[in-house]
Amino acid sequence: MMSLNKIQKVLIANRGEIALRILRACKELGIKTVAVYSTADKDLKHVRLADEAVCIGPHPSKDSYLNIPALISAAEVTHADAIHPGYGFLSESADFAQRVEESGFIFIGPRAENIRVMGDKVAAIEAMQKSSVPCVPGSDGALTDNTIKTIELARNIGFPIIIKASGGGGGRGMRVVEKEEDLLSSVELTTTEALNFFGNPEVYMEKFLTTPRHVEIQILADEHGNAVHLGERDCSMQRRHQKVVEEAPAPGITPELRNKIGKVCADACKAINYRGAGTFEFLFENNEFYFIEMNTRVQVEHPVTEMITGIDIVREQILIADGQELSFDQDDVVIKGYAIECRINAEDPNNFMPSPGKITQYHVAGGLGVRVDSHVYNGYTVPPHYDSMIGKLITFADTRIGAIIKMQNALDEMVIDGIKTNIPLQRKIMDDEVFQKGGMNIHYLEKMLGESH
Repeated sequence: MMSLNKIQKVLIANRGEIALRILRACKELGIKTVAVYSTADKDLKHVRLADEAVCIGPHPSKDSYLNIPALISAAEVTHADAIHPGYGFLSESADFAQRVEESGFIFIGPRAENIRVMGDKVAAIEAMQKSSVPCVPGSDGALTDNTIKTIELARNIGFPIIIKASGGGGGRGMRVVEKEEDLLSSVELTTTEALNFFGNPEVYMEKFLTTPRHVEIQILADEHGNAVHLGERDCSMQRRHQKVVEEAPAPGITPELRNKIGKVCADACKAINYRGAGTFEFLFENNEFYFIEMNTRVQVEHPVTEMITGIDIVREQILIADGQELSFDQDDVVIKGYAIECRINAEDPNNFMPSPGKITQYHVAGGLGVRVDSHVYNGYTVPPHYDSMIGKLITFADTRIGAIIKMQNALDEMVIDGIKTNIPLQRKIMDDEVFQKGGMNIHYLEKMLGESH
């Protein structure tokens, strides 16, 4: 067992498979766990396995998993030392991170100021430019009321451009402008949207890349000034800005290119005094990286990076929060083999409507190089109140095509009855010849499914 300095008990402020993933990492480190749950989640696997469990409210997220006072008081009554936010919910809320620390607990994640800067996309781009991270050509800050200046900016960048809300996310508050005559009305519309959706009217402008890939760099940084990157992931298989399949390493990225962009990201972490796990998201087109945003949390797709590096990212997060130095440096990170992850959702594979309900039969795939991260079991009822993801199927092999073949077989082995899942869609992707070649852009899946972008 590892001896920890400050963390003896962790409250897991999340649900589903990520909560189970955090519980497993804690158990390996000999850390006690507290599960918090809503009334809809009392039968969740991690709730049954945790050392203690506290109900924090009814099923709506705002009354349970997003209820900061309830989470803090659960940590107080159970005498937890630290809180792990997982992803989604409050994982990227600077206010939550601040409240946790002010209440005398350790927040297993970055400092509140890191989250604040990176959560504001304009501020994030400015911080990255200072650290010489390559960015998408754009307005370099928020647009002003000066319409002449706005038109001039757009001409300099070159059409098509995209108008984005500074406080936006999840695919909302964005508008593509193809030609100059539509520019000002689009800015006006997006400003109104930004204010209504995100409470922040600020918008900015970027060049709209027409056929980019989505490539992201995973980093880890401790509070002693060490930062390393763990290579990249390709998450281009998306529909409606939601990732469906992720893989690592990204097809066509040379070790030279990886080291170059990875070093830039690690150096940027040192420059902004970053702590914990984080991901730099880039659009990648014509062999160039363009920074779009930074995620200041562990991500859904972290397992593919774990498989090719052998580094347990959630464990490292906990050790960093405990104040420890990274136990390895950049030279120790070796990328070996290929990993692919399919997100398994409780949804209709044709029209993507959520499909909650009781799982009557559940058989999971297995074998060498197959990993399943899921919280569901036989007889489990998928509640209608939360995200439809019920698990992740990950395969790992020496070659990319080997990982795809493993995935095809694993998908064939999976049995989930009682509800609809997107397994048929995942099979379709794995059987697709273009996907098998690799290197598709972010519009490919929608085109494949015949959805207009």
